[in-house]
Amino acid sequence: MRATSWERYSRHLLMPEVGLAGQRRLGESSVLCIGAGGLGSPVALYLAAAGVGKLGIVDDDVVDRSNLQRQVLFGESTLGVPKARAAAGRLRDLNPEVEVEAIEGVFDRERAPELVGRYDLVVDGTDNFPTRYLVNDACVLAKKPYVYGSIFRFDGQVSVFGAREPERGPCYRCIFPVPPPPGSVPSCAEGGVLGVLPGLVGTLQAQQALLLLLEVGTPLIGRLLLVDALDTRMREMRVERDPRCPVCGDAPTITALGDYERFCGIEARPERDPGFLEDYGIGARDLAAQLAGDRPPRLLDVREPREVEAGVFPGARHVPFSELPGRLHELDTAQDVVVVCRLAARSAAAVQLLLDHGFRKIRFLDGGLYRWQREVDPEFPLY
Repeated sequence: MRATSWERYSRHLLMPEVGLAGQRRLGESSVLCIGAGGLGSPVALYLAAAGVGKLGIVDDDVVDRSNLQRQVLFGESTLGVPKARAAAGRLRDLNPEVEVEAIEGVFDRERAPELVGRYDLVVDGTDNFPTRYLVNDACVLAKKPYVYGSIFRFDGQVSVFGAREPERGPCYRCIFPVPPPPGSVPSCAEGGVLGVLPGLVGTLQAQQALLLLLEVGTPLIGRLLLVDALDTRMREMRVERDPRCPVCGDAPTITALGDYERFCGIEARPERDPGFLEDYGIGARDLAAQLAGDRPPRLLDVREPREVEAGVFPGARHVPFSELPGRLHELDTAQDVVVVCRLAARSAAAVQLLLDHGFRKIRFLDGGLYRWQREVDPEFPLY
């Protein structure tokens, strides 16, 4: 190691569990971090600081101001920058000795085998069920360990799946063989999260990754750690490998990656379908122009009650998306309606629902109210 490295890692070198041999092992290791958000931020920061030789950062999003409450990799100077790229710049500044690969784009079944195969270990910082099952299956099939974490409001979970033999333990499917019904578990964007919680859970994930790479201590293999940030307590559940698990069991039936959105009961997202967007989407500036015209469309705000505490979108009727199927009779099929929500996912789904029930003069705000705030009204209160 160089003289600067001795100084940088001096506190590691003093520890018999790490020492020079362990530090060199970290320097020769590689970790794939899937997601550079709330969990990925502390994971990437601590692994880079610890001297893990190569980090891959996968993310398809850009930095938004609402991220800054918890995603400590970023700041005002990186707003609008792809997260993978912004993260790579921050990590290289933190530790120039670490090789950082910024992987912009979606972690999908086409890219997963090649990406997982190039790294020693995977840390899962994702926030949706299809990707979690994809990460799990890709890691089991590649025989790569991965560190799982999840967060919601005040609650978090951490575990280690697909770990080294003979302590292989369960995989994600052993504990969660069936995904929850679509829409039954709100995302952090819909339900919120205490800003410090991803720091707690992500730091535990980084700690687990270091234990695995150093081959020391007792990782969370066969154990699910539950973090309660409201009552300030942690508890542990023992979890066993299911011999009937379709991917890691004694007679696996899953031998290739599949369609995880369909497995989770999620149809193709309409707001990402170019044809659907062309037919039913409307941009923020175009909507502003129509609202200022002689025949403005009616507006339907489908955000949930907590999201509109600062005010419903001006001039809009508020019907929460969760209540919409039971309140269709309140709407007029003859009216020209534009549906709005925060990010466009729910408003596009609302348009699909309304189309299925005979509405024809219906559109949604492409990019959601975040785009409206960015392009039309910077003072619009949105949270």
